[in-house]
Amino acid sequence: MKDSMVNLAVDYPLLNMFWTMLMLFLWILWFMLLFRVIGDIFRDDDLNGWGKAGWTVFVILLPFLGVFVYLIARGRSMGERELKRVRQNEEQFRSYVRDTAGSGGGQAEELSRLAELKNSGAITEAEFAQAKAKVLAS
Repeated sequence: MKDSMVNLAVDYPLLNMFWTMLMLFLWILWFMLLFRVIGDIFRDDDLNGWGKAGWTVFVILLPFLGVFVYLIARGRSMGERELKRVRQNEEQFRSYVRDTAGSGGGQAEELSRLAELKNSGAITEAEFAQAKAKVLAS
């Protein structure tokens, strides 16, 4: 029994192992491409419902032909839509960071401004203390 298991590993030549790995890689690559095309069909705002349904049926019923025809017909715009989506996400992220961080330094900037007003004599010590407490409370 032990000899038969060892022989199994020896009986599988290196080129057969390479061929198997290549087929597995191409199979995974094919599914990645298929899912990317289907995702692009549903993300495309230019296509109406019937267009999305038609492309989806075509890609599902005749997957090889459907994917290749889709890439030929809409491949260039596929990349442009992806770039537009990435830029839009980046702009939304930057906008979120700007809004969250605020326009300045927050409390530190407000306290600095109050100290300048007190030093210039525009506000009294009591007004400064009251404004400082208000800033620190918020």
